[in-house]
Amino acid sequence: MQEKNRLHWTTVMTEKGMLAVIGILTLVAAGLDVYSMILNLKIELADLFLLFIYTEIIGMVGAYFISNRIPVTLPIIIAMTALCRLIVLHSKDANPWVLVAEAGAILILAGAAYVMSQKDKLSLEKRAIREKGFNTNTE
Repeated sequence: MQEKNRLHWTTVMTEKGMLAVIGILTLVAAGLDVYSMILNLKIELADLFLLFIYTEIIGMVGAYFISNRIPVTLPIIIAMTALCRLIVLHSKDANPWVLVAEAGAILILAGAAYVMSQKDKLSLEKRAIREKGFNTNTE
């Protein structure tokens, strides 16, 4: 029965290969941006947000290689950071209602990240209880 639940090896290898490509290209993009900052002798807040996004993507790829799953909260945090970067980049020229909408989107994403982290915590607690019950039944 366990054989039916496993993915075909080509799917697993393709997934790992694509994530490796994403990780490598993220490092290249980060390196090019840092190089551009050095050449321009100028670092802005938006640049730091972009580097943080790169760092989160690398963290997400690393988390997948360690646990074979991507925590749902990581993409949410990346989206929040990207929205913060948008606010910083466009705040001078943007319609105030657009800024309010972007801030609202960040608030909704923050709530979603909190809910998902609580769900993960509850799932881990349930698994521990289940394993504890399983271990006492087998002894």
